[in-house]
Amino acid sequence: MQVAILGAGAIAYGNAALLCRDGHDVALWSPSGRRTATLAAGAPLVATGAVVGRFQPRVAASCADALAGAEAVVVAVPGYGHRPVLDAAAPFLRSEQVVVFSSHMSLAALYLASLLHKRGVATPIAALGTTVTTGRQTAPDAVTVSSVRARLDVAVLPDSAAKRGIEVCRALFGDRFVARDGLLAIALSNLNPQNHLAIALCNLTRMELGEAWGQNRHITPAVARLIETLDAERLAIAAAFGLTVRTIHEHFHLSFDVPMGPLAEMTHALAQRPTDVNGPTTLDSRYVTEDVPFGLVPTIRLAALAGVPVPLHESGVRLMSALYGRDFAAENDILPRLGPLSREMLGAPG
Repeated sequence: MQVAILGAGAIAYGNAALLCRDGHDVALWSPSGRRTATLAAGAPLVATGAVVGRFQPRVAASCADALAGAEAVVVAVPGYGHRPVLDAAAPFLRSEQVVVFSSHMSLAALYLASLLHKRGVATPIAALGTTVTTGRQTAPDAVTVSSVRARLDVAVLPDSAAKRGIEVCRALFGDRFVARDGLLAIALSNLNPQNHLAIALCNLTRMELGEAWGQNRHITPAVARLIETLDAERLAIAAAFGLTVRTIHEHFHLSFDVPMGPLAEMTHALAQRPTDVNGPTTLDSRYVTEDVPFGLVPTIRLAALAGVPVPLHESGVRLMSALYGRDFAAENDILPRLGPLSREMLGAPG
């Protein structure tokens, strides 16, 4: 299948390596062109870890070029890149294509749907609850893929295109997708923002000083308790909407194949593996700059709609804003363009 990947970071490179390995024709597009310059000059994409090989994805000179022959389009940019990338892609998307968000953040699928509606285009949009691959980009032409997730939730806009959207996801990435009804379930299935908040907040000086530290080894019992309490707030929001979503424990079990148990025990088991990931070594990390404005802030909006108090989520946004000297709530450039949220637009039960 011909696939356009919009993005050139760790997730885009991990997806590209996986898709190339499995025989797909992949074109990468970087909005700035800087991150793909080495690949454009002819260097292979070198993947290590859960995906191993040297691959030759094509590098598109423009978004229009990337989309021209694509049957599927994978959006693999951080939350703060969604709006400019979607603005660039929307004029060229076609109804016969399928767009896959890996992963979906800040209800961006609704924003893209609104852009396409203005053109009279009905491109199916598959929103994934989290990324297919995890890992780190280690060089302009290299990526370490830490894992390929065994199970991911997916919802498709519009509902009538669900069968087609999920078929394309499975054709690209294999039989690892669990269909969910509605975008709200996907929005409340992304655990990265709450997990990364606890990890970053409790290890912030390590990040700021550029220390090398094992991420799972530093999810100590105290940090694990914070993550579990944040998770309880997320689960309460889902319950208020009449939804059931995976717990943090189920997420770790299905994503990383560790036995179910207290989170501290699960992360300790991960820390013993040779593939354990390192934590961020800079304050300029997506754990904060992406996940706070485009993960926690939308969750707080959904909590308000559901009438559920989320003091830890709200405190996390305020604490990180104070620590960084930034107003992270104001940095979300997707939510203001959606207008007031309603149960109807989110496909919530009842």
